[in-house]
Amino acid sequence: MQASQIEIVPFGPNHLEAAVALSRQAGWPHRTEDWQLALALSDGMVAVEDGKVVGTVLVTPYKEVCATINMVIVDETMRGRGLGRKLMDAALLIAGDRPLRLVATTAGLPLYQKLGFHETGTVAQHQGLAGEIAASAETQAATDADLPAIVALDRLAFGADREGLLSYFAGIGEFAVIRRDGRLSGFACLRPFGRGEVIGPVVAADLGQARKLIEHFIARRRGRFLRVDTTAETGLSPWLAEQGLAHVGGGITMRKPLVRDTADPTVTTFALASQALG
Repeated sequence: MQASQIEIVPFGPNHLEAAVALSRQAGWPHRTEDWQLALALSDGMVAVEDGKVVGTVLVTPYKEVCATINMVIVDETMRGRGLGRKLMDAALLIAGDRPLRLVATTAGLPLYQKLGFHETGTVAQHQGLAGEIAASAETQAATDADLPAIVALDRLAFGADREGLLSYFAGIGEFAVIRRDGRLSGFACLRPFGRGEVIGPVVAADLGQARKLIEHFIARRRGRFLRVDTTAETGLSPWLAEQGLAHVGGGITMRKPLVRDTADPTVTTFALASQALG
């Protein structure tokens, strides 16, 4: 009997249905629309065996400054055969010389370490039905005219230009902002994702401002399913749990190579948009 061959081929729209099935098998909440968003912003590859998609990986570039690796999934029947390594090798070719970022599961950590990724922190995923909370008087809905300032502030916090990502979010979701002295000093995004909606990214000058921006949306979504991804260092986790958004898991942030961070340390990204892609 001839052994089946696995091909690594470019990820196209015709692979979306199979990709959704793979993410459901893995217990991930991504809808077809969430995969479409990720694919629209990314280049990717799929592993195909006998016409069946058995693995996926996406690379989301932010110009030449960096890229994130997302949606690394291997069919549960194919694990232990080196397919994850083949998909990652394909992703590294797509990324070229860009510094890379990803969020690893515990199971994926050894592979990423072998490929030269280093741990940089942890992500805490919070989700649940939003409780009752009063909205801050300091926040307001953003307008279309605010998008350039949002992009500029996000660039300071993230260390790379995510204009394409934020423009896409503006088309499917909404932004809230805080202004101080006539200038935009913080923002948060709300958009559909998975079982409900995700709040993120949240870019703010301090913890208090971040909470006010998150409150803006929680107050308007009482009883609705929300998700917020944050980092342990922000100190937001206990407060999010009080709002009905329980800590349900997370991941390990990693980078390759470890280079000087170009983000402005006085501006903090409290919720990670990249987590909603993968």
